[in-house]
Amino acid sequence: MKRISTRFITQGAVIAATYVVLTFVSNLLGLASGAVQLRISEALTVLPYFTPAAIPGLFIGCLLSNLLTGSAAWDVIIGSAATLIGAVFSRLLRKNKWLVPVPPILANALIIPFVLRFVYGAAGTVPFFMLTVGAGEIICCGVLGLPLLRLLESRGGVLFRQ
Repeated sequence: MKRISTRFITQGAVIAATYVVLTFVSNLLGLASGAVQLRISEALTVLPYFTPAAIPGLFIGCLLSNLLTGSAAWDVIIGSAATLIGAVFSRLLRKNKWLVPVPPILANALIIPFVLRFVYGAAGTVPFFMLTVGAGEIICCGVLGLPLLRLLESRGGVLFRQ
């Protein structure tokens, strides 16, 4: 059995903590939940490109963020699972850095609208929420995430040495 290193745990913990802090910033601005979601923390979903530790880091960060911002229980579970799915597939697509943001965009755009409609009873249709949540994810994962990926890559991935 492969041992989990201290570096792996530390990287995951730092990613989770950063996700929580950035979600709190978005929440303070009124952008972290609702039909249009702009969680700045979603830019971090490109980090599986650099390290597998980002997968549990993003999942735990999302789970804690949802718990601490008062999300409904089903949202905590399903929303965190959407982030986990996106992170796993981002890691699998790491050979093409331009595709890394696509899985979290799709996972959230396809899953979260059902949470909004059926858990929160939000007025609107699932297809409408797919558009709004998808647009927010494109902004956060693509417009913010890809430049973050390039910036970190230009630094030689120093933060994520294995």
